[in-house]
Amino acid sequence: MNIIPAIDIIDGKNVRLTQGDYDQKTAMKRTPEEAIQFYSSFEQVKRIHIVDLMGALKQNAQETTVIEQLKSLTDLPLQIGGGLRSIETIEQYDAIGIDYFILGTKAILDIEWLKDVAEQFPDRVFVGTDAKENDIYVNGWTENSNITIDDYIKEIENLDIAGIIYTDINKDGMNQGPNFENTQRINELTRHTVIASGGVRDKTDLDKLESMGINNAIVGKASHTDSFWRDIK
Repeated sequence: MNIIPAIDIIDGKNVRLTQGDYDQKTAMKRTPEEAIQFYSSFEQVKRIHIVDLMGALKQNAQETTVIEQLKSLTDLPLQIGGGLRSIETIEQYDAIGIDYFILGTKAILDIEWLKDVAEQFPDRVFVGTDAKENDIYVNGWTENSNITIDDYIKEIENLDIAGIIYTDINKDGMNQGPNFENTQRINELTRHTVIASGGVRDKTDLDKLESMGINNAIVGKASHTDSFWRDIK
């Protein structure tokens, strides 16, 4: 199991939202800089997930300076999401050495644009499918795209992307475990690598995902606790 710990950033601070609600923001005990150095010390971590939360909401990158600093603090690959709505922004991140780009709203609503990006950056794009039930939500999880995951996967199946990140919004930050059933179902629908996200609590959740053929999981709130890392050793 490849554990991908998450750092979510607002105004340069390390925070977590509950169910994607910007009004339910909790500050984490480690700064983004402390967190990335902490995560980089674990052999189970091969990549780190960073989200510019205000970038997602405001529809353009807000934390590029902070993210460039974080990149300088680790040798691990970084996957960056939040506000990546143009080739120019992606090229800006590429120029500072970012390894993978998480594309959400723009990639959901404009398949032709996603095709262009995937051609320019093959195997470096993760598509973020953030959903309630089977409906994908966009613009910082605030709007229903009226596109289902099933229909969307059919549209992107032949693209040269790194994978699909599936987040159950209702599970995110709730400490109730991920949506195992839908994660497994999505994994069976596509040839692409599926990354589980939202609600992962502990080793038991990771073991269950692995038993279903899911070998990558983003861990948010739980990854900030020392007990999580003690348990997975």
